[in-house]
Amino acid sequence: MMNDIIADALTRIRNAAMRKLEVATLLHSNTVVGILTVLEAKGYIESFKVVDGTNNKKTIQVALKYDEKETSVINEIKRVSKSGRRVYKGSSELKNFKNGYGTIIVSTNKGIIANDEAFASNVGGEVLCTVW
Repeated sequence: MMNDIIADALTRIRNAAMRKLEVATLLHSNTVVGILTVLEAKGYIESFKVVDGTNNKKTIQVALKYDEKETSVINEIKRVSKSGRRVYKGSSELKNFKNGYGTIIVSTNKGIIANDEAFASNVGGEVLCTVW
C-alpha cells in the first residue's frame, strides 16, 4: 500500500525525465490532477490526460517537455510537505522562489494553485511541492 501518492507521482515524473521518456504514467488522484494542471499552465509539461484502466483504476498519462538540447524542462521537482511533517506558508512567504524562475505549488482554500497566484489572491496554504 502506498502512503503518499503525490510523492509517488513526482518520483515517476522525475525518473521518466531522467530516462528521457516521452510519457510518464501516474496513478490517478484529484490532487495529482491539480498539480499537473499547474505544471501544464507554467510550461513544465506538454499535456496530460486521464485514462480509464483495468478494474476501474484510472491512470494519468503525462507528456513530458524537453528543450532543443533534449534536456528536460524540469530541473528539480521536490515534495515539501510530507505525511509526517506538513509545511504551511502565508501569502507573504510565497512571493518568490528561485528569483522567479521556480514555482511553489500550494494547496489553498481556492484549490491547488501556483505561488504567484496565491500571492496575488492573498491566500496561504500547504506547500505541496517546488519545481524549477
